[in-house]
Amino acid sequence: MIDGRIETLVVESDLLVGNALGDPTRRELPVYLPPVATWPDGVARDGTGPSGATVASERLPLVLVLAGFTGIGAGQLSGTPWGPSFPERYEKLLRDGRVAPCAFAFPDCFTRLGGSQYLDSPATGLYRSHLLDELVPAVEAAFPVGGSRQRRGAIGKSSGGFAALHLGLHHPDRFSALASHSGDAYFEMSYKPDFPRLLDQLEKYGGVDAFLAAFDEAPKKTTPLILAINVLAMAACYSPDASEPRGIALPFELRTGRLREDVWARWLEHDPVELAPTLGSRLADFGCVFIDAGLRDEYHLQYGARQLVDALRAAGVSLVHQEFDDGHMDVSYRYEASLPHVTVALAR
Repeated sequence: MIDGRIETLVVESDLLVGNALGDPTRRELPVYLPPVATWPDGVARDGTGPSGATVASERLPLVLVLAGFTGIGAGQLSGTPWGPSFPERYEKLLRDGRVAPCAFAFPDCFTRLGGSQYLDSPATGLYRSHLLDELVPAVEAAFPVGGSRQRRGAIGKSSGGFAALHLGLHHPDRFSALASHSGDAYFEMSYKPDFPRLLDQLEKYGGVDAFLAAFDEAPKKTTPLILAINVLAMAACYSPDASEPRGIALPFELRTGRLREDVWARWLEHDPVELAPTLGSRLADFGCVFIDAGLRDEYHLQYGARQLVDALRAAGVSLVHQEFDDGHMDVSYRYEASLPHVTVALAR
C-alpha cells in the first residue's frame, strides 16, 4: 500500500507509427504522485488535470524511471513479498525525511527484441524522440510536474542507467539530475564477451530471421536465448543498416566471428566511456550525477563505471560514485541510495 497515487496515461504515439519491428504505438505511462500533504507550499495542488502552473517553482520535480533490458516501466510498480515496489521504497524514504517530494514517470520503451536503449534507430523505432517529445509533454500537461530542466531528472538501471547517462550527455537542456545504476559502459568489456552467444544461436537456426522466429515461438525464453537476443537488440540500436538482414549490421562476421571494425566503431560512438571526454562537461552544472555498480557485476560494469567517473571528473563534473557488494541482477534496492541525491537536487 502507498499513500500517494498512481495515474496511468495512455499515449498514442505518432513517432512510433511504422516502426520496423511492428511494435505497438499505443503505450501506457504510469505516473506516481506523492501524497498531496507533502507537496511544498506554492505548488499547484489539484494534480488531476492541467495545473496551469507556469513556472518551475509551481511544479513538483519529475523523474523518469527507465527500465532495463527486457523490462517496462510498470514493472517497477509491483513489489514482492520480500521486496517493496519503487513507490514503496520512495515513500519510506519520504517518511524518514531523506527525499524531497517528487513525481515519477515509468515509460514503456520495450521492443520485440527486448528493448530500445531509449535511442532513435530505424531498425527499432524513434524511442528517444517518443520519450522526449511525446511522453514528457504528456505528463507535464496532465500534472503540475516538471516544466523545465531544473525540475527534470532521469534514473535507471542497466540499459536504463545507460539511457539516463545519454539523456544527460545529449540533452542537458532538458535535464539537470541523473542516476545510472550499473549502466552499460565500456563496451569492450561488457558486450564483446557475449558475441559468441548470438553467433551460436544464428549458426544453430540458420540466420537472423530463423533465430527470431525460434525466439518468438519458444514457450520459455531461456537464458541462452535472452543473452543472444540482447546482442541482436544492441546491434539494432547501435548499428542499423538498411542493406543488412532486418536492417541490422552485426558487429562480427557470421562464419568466423571476426570483428567487423567499421560496425564496432559505430557501437563505440554510443559508449558513455567514449563520450565522456568530449561531452562530459555538459554535466558540470547538473545538480546531481550519481553512478554506481556492483563489485560482482556479471557484465563487469564496475570497470566501465570507474573509467566513466574518472573521465567525468576530469571534465569538471562533481558526482557521487558508489560501489556495492552485489551483482547485476535484483538490485532495485540501490534506488534507495540515489533517490535522496536526485530528488533533493531537483527540489532546490
